[in-house]
Amino acid sequence: MNILVTGGAGYIGSHTALSLLDKGHKVSIIDNLITGSKKVIPKKANFYKCDISNKEKVSNIIKKNNFDAVIHFAGLIKVEDSVMFPKKYNLFNYLKTKIFLETCIKNNLNNIIFSSTASVYGNGNIKKNFSESSSLKPINPYAKSKLKVEKYLKKKFKEKKINFMILRYFNVAGADLKLRSGLIDKKSSHLIKVACEVATNKKNFLTINGKNFKTRDKTAIRDYIHVLDLADIHVLAIIYLLKKKKSQILNCGYGKGFSILEIIKSLNKILKKPIKYKIGPRRKGDTMKVVANCSKIKKILRWKPKYNKIELILKSALKWEKKIQNLK
Repeated sequence: MNILVTGGAGYIGSHTALSLLDKGHKVSIIDNLITGSKKVIPKKANFYKCDISNKEKVSNIIKKNNFDAVIHFAGLIKVEDSVMFPKKYNLFNYLKTKIFLETCIKNNLNNIIFSSTASVYGNGNIKKNFSESSSLKPINPYAKSKLKVEKYLKKKFKEKKINFMILRYFNVAGADLKLRSGLIDKKSSHLIKVACEVATNKKNFLTINGKNFKTRDKTAIRDYIHVLDLADIHVLAIIYLLKKKKSQILNCGYGKGFSILEIIKSLNKILKKPIKYKIGPRRKGDTMKVVANCSKIKKILRWKPKYNKIELILKSALKWEKKIQNLK
């Protein structure tokens, strides 16, 4: 397969590019490097420094290559930032994506895998996991921008212009076991990333944002999926889309939730010493519980997770953090 990847200099995009290349496929990456890093772009991939909204450049890239499908990762991902800058998130995540996808459709690149988020579901029921048919109630501009793209894709599908796979990610964590890629963002708000920064003495303490949720220990609960399992899901999603020509919406998670305090305890066990943390105010736009019902993805893609142990996720994230200790 010959695949175009937007945002391939980012965390999930670079891991997916590696997974495709490892399996013998061709990969071309478009990234403007605003949030991505050249350091994690796989050497075997063709790289184009380009903004997804540049119609002329994107058209030329598509015309030069006979792509089978496009995986669209490019976008902004920080919930807290989106609350502060909603217009910016609408621009980068929806308006620019719309321009990019219209360019793809005009150039007959109509098999699209879209990187969406479980945030589109909003606040979770403490007793029930989200299924793909759960009601969509996004509570922050980041989630709203992703849902707008989902609606756009459904509209284009009804017009018989595209086939799509919408992948709704739950909390992605961990790093490539060969340490070829991982999460670099020094301003990341990802819990496991920040916890590993504290563990490697890059930060003095971790702030738990809110201890007043209606959960078992009053901290927020998340479903953490290893980035390698998520990367493999994208490969299976492309194969399915090209073979079946059927569009699907799929949850990408393990179906098990961990609270913030449970993650800290698991990391402390690995470190054999406690990391420092403080309780801070609850952030606007934060959801209480986000856990997947992942029966559909297992059935549709026949996907079996390989890295679904929280210890493995934490150990790989910690090893990556140690590797990039001196990264500037």
